[in-house]
This record gives sequence, C-alpha cells and structure tokens, in this order.
Amino acid sequence: MNAVKETVAVLHPGSMGAAVAACAKLNAKSVLWCSQGRSEASTARAEQAGLKAVESLGELLDRADMLISLCPPAAAEDVAHQVAEHGFRGGLYVEANAISPERVCRIAGLLPEAWAVVDAAVVGSAPTGGKTPTLYLSGPSGATERVDAVFANTAVRTHWLGSDLGQASGLKLSYTAYQKTSRLLAGLSLGIAREHGVDQELITIASRRTDSYLAEPQYIPKTAARAWRWGPELDEAGDMLAAAGIPDDVLRAAAKTLERWHPSKDDAELTLEDALTQLTIPLTPPEPPYDATAPGQ
Repeated sequence: MNAVKETVAVLHPGSMGAAVAACAKLNAKSVLWCSQGRSEASTARAEQAGLKAVESLGELLDRADMLISLCPPAAAEDVAHQVAEHGFRGGLYVEANAISPERVCRIAGLLPEAWAVVDAAVVGSAPTGGKTPTLYLSGPSGATERVDAVFANTAVRTHWLGSDLGQASGLKLSYTAYQKTSRLLAGLSLGIAREHGVDQELITIASRRTDSYLAEPQYIPKTAARAWRWGPELDEAGDMLAAAGIPDDVLRAAAKTLERWHPSKDDAELTLEDALTQLTIPLTPPEPPYDATAPGQ
C-alpha cells in the first residue's frame, strides 16, 4: 500500500461521486471538490460526504495529487477538456465514467502532462447503507496501485484487470448493455402483459427462473439456432407494443439482429464462438426483384 497520503479531488460529486469520495476520505490526506457553478444539491451532497470545497477548478488542480472524474457519461470529455485547459501536471487522472474504451483513450490523449491516466469503472450501487461496489481498474500498475491504496479497507473494493486502457470501461459497458437493457425489456414485457390483464401471471412465470442468461452463455448458440423462429415472434410482440402505444423500436431492432443467426437454423452443433462471430457479419441486402421492363434488363 502507498504510504504517502494523497490529496484527492473529485469532479463532480453526484450521488455516486460523493459516496465514492467519502470512502476515499478514510485513506486520503484530504478530498476536495470545486464548488464554483455547482448546484445546491451538489453542495449538500459534498458537505454530507465531508468533502472540502475550493472555489475554482485551477485551485483544485493545483492541490490535487489524484483527480477522479465521476460525472454523467455525456460530460466526460468536456470535463477532461476543462482539466486540460486549466493544466493538470504531474497528477493522476482517474477516468471513472461509464464511457467507451475509445473515449477513454481520447481523454488520455488530452492529458499528456498528467503523471498517468487510469481507466476505472464502478460496478454496483453507491457505497452507502452497507453496499460495496467494485471499482475495476486498468492502466499502469504503479498508477492503479495508488488508486487501490486510496480505497483500501473501505466499502469500495478495487480489482485490477490489466495494464491496457479500455479494459475497465469495456467491462463496464459490456455489463451495462445487459443490465440496463434487460430492465427495459422487463418494462416492455410487463407493459404489454398489463394491457391484456395478464401481468401478474407473467411475473409468476418469471419468478420460477431467477438466474441470469448472462451467466449462462451456453444458451447463446441455442438462441442462434432458434433465431429464425424468434425474430417473427418479436415482430408480433412489437405489433402488440405499438397497439398499446408503447415504443416498439427495441423489439424491432432485436428481430432484425436475430436475422444474422438465420444461417444457423436448427444447428444443434453450433458453438458459442461461431454464434458470436456471426453477430459481426453484416446482413446481405436482398436482391431487388427482376423487372423485365426496366432499361438494361
């Protein structure tokens, strides 16, 4: 563990950022935040977390050994641009937003004078009320060890994935793609079930199975083999959503995506690797119908 106490700064203390910063306070020399231009809600969260306010971003960057960026994903690059414009020299920048690996690398390119950039991703709920999220880290081992030291023996557990920027953010978005979309799909399913007065029966059916398909990849080749049947079923469900006034775009897109697995119709020998590879192969547009009266035909 790093014996030197870090001065940590957080941009910006939302519900997750404030809770993570409060954990960092247990090991850091101090944890700072910039109050300039922030809302009353942000101020209240920062005060409750025991963070020390500074009046300007320039002062924050001058004093911070480690800067943790935890903000809405859409703002991540704007925040990094602001940090770069004010100058952040010799410090450690922890990019902890739910953004793509490509954006992480672009942000690292904006901060050539930083001591290092660490790719970080929080998986789990904010560390309050006994909850213990994991902060996944990727980047240079010396830099990630400093982050690990700041959160040692706190409610934020750390886990190093490797030295390449993009590994942590790639893991986060891979998990998010399933977790967030599955909840949306649950909402769509319950929405159309309620429209037909069978929502409680749907919940009863679902309660008989509580595990996650994400943890059971052996089902993916089976899904691919059945895609030729499942796509039309989803289109029918899309019709039901549309009739109920509920957006049907997700199911239409899912039905279209399933078409990539049509070549594996009823293939009981299909492997997981082959099924995943098929998802990367674009669909071939259908040939236009032959028109004997068209010029040149």
